Amino acid sequence: MSKLSMYPVTLDGENIEKKRKEIREYFHNTFDLFEKVFELLQDESVFYKKSEPTRHPMIFYFGHTATFFVNRLVSMQIIYERINPEFESLFAVGVDEMRWDDLDESRYRWPEVSAVKNYRDAVRKLVDRLIMQLEFSLPIKQDSPMWIILMGIEHERIHIETSLVLHRQMPLEYIKDVPEFNICTHSSDAPQNEMITLKGDTVTLGKAKNHHLYGWDNEYGSYEEVVKDFQVCKFLVSNGEFMEFVNDGGYETKEYWDEEGLVFLEKSNAKHPHFWVKKTESLSTER
Repeated sequence: MSKLSMYPVTLDGENIEKKRKEIREYFHNTFDLFEKVFELLQDESVFYKKSEPTRHPMIFYFGHTATFFVNRLVSMQIIYERINPEFESLFAVGVDEMRWDDLDESRYRWPEVSAVKNYRDAVRKLVDRLIMQLEFSLPIKQDSPMWIILMGIEHERIHIETSLVLHRQMPLEYIKDVPEFNICTHSSDAPQNEMITLKGDTVTLGKAKNHHLYGWDNEYGSYEEVVKDFQVCKFLVSNGEFMEFVNDGGYETKEYWDEEGLVFLEKSNAKHPHFWVKKTESLSTER
């Protein structure tokens, strides 16, 4: 794997074949990086474990991003034959984090890791062929078949981040070192935090239809909000600051949590962040 990551491909340009080459490189980089993330798991048995009780085991996510490509390509009538209908149903939809539904694991018969890897290899070949053969024009617009390819790529890049979060919550004995993901050896006391006042203003959100980068449907359009003066902490909340919240009973104090947060506490029985290790009566944030 030559690069750990790449900048997103732009939708504009003047040369179709050059753009095709850019998309192909971006696709394989994303596919490689996603699979590299799963090399962190100590062995195949870890694929069937949950690092987060409100999520599926990791085998689901390993298959999910590949089936997303196929399901979208079929729904947009870019292809008409499926690769593996059983997988494309099994791995299609994850747990809804707003409701934490579909957590009954007895309903699922997860396949072997090797079978899912073979499926991913087949999807890689399919998407690579489509990138090289699909007709499209520039700039790439939402009605272009290449838009669906970019949708699948960007969806997988989202899951690179979310899978790393889930892997981080695994017990350390389930995780192994991977040379491409160097462990940060630097640590120090966090700077003294303080609240600062920011001046209010009119904030405009949204992107135009002709924006040069891919966007999800909820990114387009324009929305304005008048924000009054407010206070915010000068630095991000450190582990040390959050430990004070935990040790002071923050996870047991319902007044600190909204309705969705209370459901999370009930479902997960969390008393502190899942990736923290409790060594004594007080918590440690070592990883």
